Amino acid sequence: QVQLVESGGGLVQPGGSLRLSCAASGLTLENYAIGWFRQSPGKEREGVICVSNSGTSTIYNDSVRGRFTATRENAKNMAYLQLNSLEPEDTAVYYCAAHLSSPVGPCPWGQDYNDYARYFGSWGQGTQVTVSS
Repeated sequence: QVQLVESGGGLVQPGGSLRLSCAASGLTLENYAIGWFRQSPGKEREGVICVSNSGTSTIYNDSVRGRFTATRENAKNMAYLQLNSLEPEDTAVYYCAAHLSSPVGPCPWGQDYNDYARYFGSWGQGTQVTVSS
């Protein structure tokens, strides 16, 4: 059974940092691009950033450029999202997901950030990030 599990969320003050983890089981992560998404109440799930199977990142949401970094450790079947300079607008449930549309290694690109979720699957349960003073 394929499962992705996110962890590392929490409450942080504006300007703070968090590191989210995505642990995969039942899936050889090294074959797949991994996307990070977020969803806040009343909003659609939006793409944040993707990291290809070779480690190249594609920013989906310009609001995180220069602040968020996606990495991976294929040998550990893990992916990570480093969140720096957090803002209250970053408050959301964050999800990782595997790119399931062939070819699965590269990140899809060229879409609106609200449109990427349909290319990904094996969603985790999410981890809550709250940015508040």
